[in-house]
Amino acid sequence: MLPLARSARRTLAAVSAAALVTGLAATATGPSYAAPGARAAARADVAPTPGGLDLATASIADLQTALTEGRTTSVELVEAYLDRIGRLDSGGPSINAIRHLSADALADARAADAARAAGEDTGPLSGIPILIKDNIDHAGDPTTAGSVALANSFPASNAPVTDSLEEAGAIILGKTNLTEFANYMTNGMPAGYSSLGGQVLNPYDLSQTPSGSSAGSGAGAAASLAAAAVGTETSGSILSPSNANSLVGIKPTVGLISRTGIVPISATQDTAGPMARSVADAAAMLTGMTTGADPEDPATEGGVDYDDVDYTAGLSEEALDGVRLGFVASNNAEYNAALDVLRAEGATLVQVTAPAGAAAPSILTPEFKRDLNAYLARLPESAPRKTLSDVIAYNDANPGVALKFGQTLLTAAQDTDLSDPDQAATYQANRDLGLQQSRTNIDTTLTTNDVEAIVSNAATTGVGARAGYPSLTLPAGYAAANRRPVPITFLGTAYSEETLIDLAYDYEQAAQVRRSPQELNPSAFACTGVSPETDPDAPGADCGQEEADPVASVTLASLTKSVATQGRRPARVRVAVAAGAVTPTGRVTASTRGARFGATLDDDGRAVLTVPRRLKPGRYVITVAYAGSAEVQPSRDTVTLRINPRR
Repeated sequence: MLPLARSARRTLAAVSAAALVTGLAATATGPSYAAPGARAAARADVAPTPGGLDLATASIADLQTALTEGRTTSVELVEAYLDRIGRLDSGGPSINAIRHLSADALADARAADAARAAGEDTGPLSGIPILIKDNIDHAGDPTTAGSVALANSFPASNAPVTDSLEEAGAIILGKTNLTEFANYMTNGMPAGYSSLGGQVLNPYDLSQTPSGSSAGSGAGAAASLAAAAVGTETSGSILSPSNANSLVGIKPTVGLISRTGIVPISATQDTAGPMARSVADAAAMLTGMTTGADPEDPATEGGVDYDDVDYTAGLSEEALDGVRLGFVASNNAEYNAALDVLRAEGATLVQVTAPAGAAAPSILTPEFKRDLNAYLARLPESAPRKTLSDVIAYNDANPGVALKFGQTLLTAAQDTDLSDPDQAATYQANRDLGLQQSRTNIDTTLTTNDVEAIVSNAATTGVGARAGYPSLTLPAGYAAANRRPVPITFLGTAYSEETLIDLAYDYEQAAQVRRSPQELNPSAFACTGVSPETDPDAPGADCGQEEADPVASVTLASLTKSVATQGRRPARVRVAVAAGAVTPTGRVTASTRGARFGATLDDDGRAVLTVPRRLKPGRYVITVAYAGSAEVQPSRDTVTLRINPRR
């Protein structure tokens, strides 16, 4: 972990990364930057190429080589990725993968550059900018799970997986949008949609789903808005968006990585995992993500022996030679071509039936209530919501912005009660039987057929998730009719990540099929300037823009403390104004009993207002109002503060 980053997090939390970069650009020659949600005009310049690298295709190894050789710096990488975010996420195709930019990114980059210059061993991801899903705690940044109810929910510290990444040298560039509550809010919510973040788009085909729930991590990594990203999965939420966005996604064994500090669905099935553009990048990320034993997460006791594994060490272009693999048959042409590559690399393929899923009922609904309440209980006293019931009540009070698709899964979970002996017994029986059935079905297929792994066209996602077993998915090609990505997925037994990575790496190097979205979907990248071909000043370029109607907003206010003492340390009002993919600009004002005070929103649509010390003892209902702008409609919220007399 970088010591400068930890101290900077405390002091810079209210400042957006985009604002920091703009300040840097004012004192040095360089491009301009746009924060997520800002209206982006066509740019007259072409995107920077730090160290001569094309960020659309540069690997983590490429970035490390450029850093080591002194051809670029981590500061330049952060600036270049922020520039790319401005061109593609808030401008151009408006992918909307980014929920929040970290205020610490440039401070972390400067610390990484200083450590490298001093010859310090700074870890396998040293100075590499990455993105994490916005259900993972990063101190100083809100963790929202895409919910307007949690817009002002700040954790007290990092999640262990975030600590591990920073100890490996990674720079947390920002957090990604996701399907709200990791797609456990309601039935029928589109993948990649949340009330706070709006809709994520698939850079390979803007008309198609980015899949979820790690939609922003998938779209952001595919569009090279960072070197790689972190997603989370309960059942398919790493693998499915990796498939849709032509990425390598690793869903690790449950217990390899701590889940503490991650907004949960299920302690039985949840895990974080890497999403990257190559097997080597995903392996480097996984190496930096393992956490060892975490006393708050008993599942990690099984992963202790794998904490120090370097998943890049065994990468070989001969890993498939002589290996027996089970394969699930499919009529997909690209998948069958991938099987031919496996055979050509020396693997023996044995046709198998996809392992059956567990017959036991799902345990997600009761676990969601229990585990979400446990996560919320860990938050600081100032957190706006303390229970699932609080979230539901907030949504019911703000249905216009919070409940476009309802909250049927939230209310169903709230209706469960694991303190009831009968419900607890049923839940435990279903949990244990589901694990036993799914694990037995996978392990029996592996041992009966004497195969190292099971290969499919994504046919084993559900059973692997229920078992808590690892899966790795990667590109097999693109459909001839529409250029949409086609995956090949490897499934193994518990803690077989190293084997799966080595097999997938050999296949990837032989197949060489991945193409970037700007190559396969060029019209979406026109006029963005991310390459010479997309320069808005290029001959014949038509880069006119249409003005959009103002979008609806919601103002969310919360107090740092609900009771203050007259004349002493004043209370503060944290304000976030959300408007989907658009970041509100302008001022927010607060008023109560004739007193008025206000502040200007930062580049993330946030502000902190200080309550005047002159207020007399009493109960104050404070109205916080956002006046709106040409792009965003006005909105307001209220909070209640009690001021006690000094004693």
